[in-house]
Amino acid sequence: MNPKQLEQLLEEVRSSRLSVADAAQRLRSLPFECLEFAHVDHHRQLRQGFPEVVFGAGKSLAQIKAILACLRSRAEHILVTRLEPGKAAELQGFFPEAQYHPDSQVMTLGAQEVPERGRGLILVISAGTSDIPVAEEALVTARVMGNRVEAIYDVGVAGLHRLLAYQDKLQEARVFIVVAGMEGALPSVVGGLVNRPVIAVPTSVGYGASFAGLAALLGMLNSCAANVAVVNIDNGFGAGYLAALINRQE
Repeated sequence: MNPKQLEQLLEEVRSSRLSVADAAQRLRSLPFECLEFAHVDHHRQLRQGFPEVVFGAGKSLAQIKAILACLRSRAEHILVTRLEPGKAAELQGFFPEAQYHPDSQVMTLGAQEVPERGRGLILVISAGTSDIPVAEEALVTARVMGNRVEAIYDVGVAGLHRLLAYQDKLQEARVFIVVAGMEGALPSVVGGLVNRPVIAVPTSVGYGASFAGLAALLGMLNSCAANVAVVNIDNGFGAGYLAALINRQE
């Protein structure tokens, strides 16, 4: 249940179009609904402004299907991350409105267009083409949360002139998500060019000494740019969610 639906419910009770007993029946699944394997949090949209997000990795097809069925009856827009293509194809047979984004392995469900809630542009930047799957996870997450999101890919420090060609876009954006593997230098560069929040996302892209993203993570944590904050390795979802929250602020 979202805030608008709750307001409508309360208005129906106030105007006597709905009895107190019927209203209580509609609210019976708050704050959560207990399945055998999951406690589905129907209260999260009221608390945080967006429904519970389903992490697809490690869950069976039957578990994901049951959770989505619970969420779909109460949430207008649903996000599933780290979803394998095979499971996504089968789920689309049960949920025709579902859209699968293969680059990011993210599925979105929602029959209606997402209303824009952000106050500006979120710009997603990747250092390399190999970083695009994580960058796309961030982009889809921020977009389904109601933000205008654009992307600039493959503009890493090995050819910095590529990034500098987008000065107008850098000055327009309100929040940045910068995704990089290898040595993870790009967020510091972007941070030094802009006066807005930069969310750095280290990826596991790189050769052996990158330690599956640890080198990029440590490089970003040690950034000398004061406007850079860092999420976990390959956590495009976390970056997109955080950027969306920042972009709602006055």
